[in-house]
Order: sequence, then C-alpha cells, then structure tokens
Amino acid sequence: MSSLNTQSLTIEFQEPIILKSGAQIAPYSLEVQTYGVLNIQKSNAVLICHALNASHHVAGHDPDSGKLGWWDNMIGPGKPLDTNHFFVIGVNNLGSCFGSTGPMSINPNTQQPYGSSFPLVTVEDWVNTQARLADHFGIQKFAAVMGGSLGGMQALAWGIQYPDRVDHCIVIASAANLSAQNIAFNEIARNAIMSDPDFHEGNYYAQGVTPRSGLRVARMIGHITYLSNDDMAEKFGRELKRNPDAPKEYNFNFDTEFEVESYLRYQGDKFADYFDANTYLLITRALDYFDPAKNDSGNLSKALAVVKSKFLVISFTTDWRFAPERSREIVKALLDNKSSVTYAEIDAPHGHDAFLLDDERYHSLIRAYFSNMKLDN
Repeated sequence: MSSLNTQSLTIEFQEPIILKSGAQIAPYSLEVQTYGVLNIQKSNAVLICHALNASHHVAGHDPDSGKLGWWDNMIGPGKPLDTNHFFVIGVNNLGSCFGSTGPMSINPNTQQPYGSSFPLVTVEDWVNTQARLADHFGIQKFAAVMGGSLGGMQALAWGIQYPDRVDHCIVIASAANLSAQNIAFNEIARNAIMSDPDFHEGNYYAQGVTPRSGLRVARMIGHITYLSNDDMAEKFGRELKRNPDAPKEYNFNFDTEFEVESYLRYQGDKFADYFDANTYLLITRALDYFDPAKNDSGNLSKALAVVKSKFLVISFTTDWRFAPERSREIVKALLDNKSSVTYAEIDAPHGHDAFLLDDERYHSLIRAYFSNMKLDN
C-alpha cells in the first residue's frame, strides 16, 4: 500500500465565467486537492464533488487544520476509491468558503469583500467551472465523477452537460431535484440566518461580526434531516443530561436538558465556528434551483436523453431527505433511454449521513465498481 501522494493547489482563472444568472466573475480561483498520480493517457482521473458544507479536502489529514478529510474512509491507497490506481481531484466550488472565490473574497472592482453582492451560483455553473479545471489538467474525459447529496446532483449534471467528457457518473443519496419539503427546510434555515441581528443584509464582514445564532439554528435544522428517526433514537433516546444537584426529576428550564439537545447545540456551535453565512445562503439556493428536467416540462427521461456515461446510483433505505424513490426516478429515466445504469438500495440505519459512514456493503460496491472500470494505462 503506497502513501496518499497528495497535493494542495490554488488554480487561478483569468477568463470570466458567465453564470446561469448572466452575471460574470473574473478573475476567480478554485482550491483543489489531488491524490494519486495522473497516468500518461490522463484516463484515470476521478472528480469528487462535495456537498453543502464540505470542501476540496476529501482524504488524509489537512496539513493546516489537522482535520481528517470528509471522505477519508472512501478515498486513499487500498480504499474503495484506490488512489494507487486513480488520480482523484477534490475541488472546492465557486462561492464556497474554503479558499475558492466566494462571498468572503475581495471583489477586484471595489477592493472590498463581495459579501451579499456575490452572484447566485447553480449546480450547472459549478460543473462548468469543473470542466475548466479538467482543461487545466489536460483531462479530456474523467474516468468518473462522483458525489453524494448535492455532490450527486453535480455528477448527474456532468452526464447531461458534458456527455463526452465523463465515462462514469456515480450518484449517491441524491435526487434530480429537491422536494417541496426540502426547499422548505432550506428556507427556514436561511431565514434563521437572515433574521440574525448580526447578518447586516449579508455585509457583516465590515461590521466585524458573524451571524452565529442564525448559523447555529440553520445547522441544527439541517442536522435533524441528515439522521434517521431510528438512528436518533438509538444514539440519544429520551436520555437526560442529568444535573447531579437537581433535587427533582426535571430541571424545568430551557438549558440543554436532553442528550439530543446537547448534541444539536454542539453541532450548531461547531458549524458557526467554521462556515460562512453568505455561503450557506448561496449553496442552499443552488440546491433549490437544481432541476435538469425543468426545460423539458419536468420530463427527466427527455432531459437524460443526451447521456452517454454509465451510471452507478446508490440510495439508503432510511434516508428520508433524499429517499430511495428519488434515486429510482433517476434510474427509470436512464433506463427509458437504454442507458447503462447499476442501482443499489442499501438497508442502512443512518439516514442521509449513511453516504459518509462506514458500511461494508456500500464500500464493497464502490470498490467493485471502480475495480471493473476499463482504463487506458
């Protein structure tokens, strides 16, 4: 088993990127982490697309923060996506807050942070910037584009926008668009942020503050949707955080009385320490807008008629935010077009977060899928 063989890069782009909204950004940069070695034919590259609060750092320990990559159990030497054989690219999307150009970046026209003036970005915009990133590396065709949740939406969009530039699309715990319920959860989270007195209409950088309270609530709302009812019951049940000095059964106050409350507050506090509020607004809106079948009157089969890639689609039984039936919609649309698609519905208790966790069946499936890829070596 070889070393992770990783490299951190900041890729600068001078040519303007024209967004779906019509706005332009130039110059801009993308933060990238690579793993493994690109072969001579440049045929073994795999692009990893991140979900809402993740970044380009997908595996190994970050040399700056020391944090472990968000998909470290999936990617690395000897792991399901084996970097002894594949060249893996993790990219931080435009508009994010982990180094790529986003609301915290300096607008060259004003010499001030973009803040609320940073334009809306879409999944399609991200895919276009990722195609430019492929050009930078001289990669004509990805062996695979892979992601879970919002990352899975990007993988699906790759198959539609660049059908000749990706051989395999791996869509995990995702959907072709958000349900009304999902949009509603996002709207509540955004309102929590925008209602925070420290939000200042998105220009809080100049005030030297951050809307921490709003971010905390937004994260707590989101985190509830990532877990299944069974998983929460097993982890927390109705256990109380006992105050040993409390004379009665209950403390009868609004401090963290139950274990689940303590967990949510901890997750909210941690999130508010590292994530940017404007980025949260942008990315959740990109989630809301994604709908590749919109221009085809909602006909997903018609929207996927251009696809040439082979697909692997994976769902988890207890994921109620991106339920298995949403994955089956993608599978049916691909089959309607006689596209090559493999589908797995994995019985896992962990809800939406299952795509990030260790599951032998899930990881064995990914390992087998990559092992069967035909590459020009």
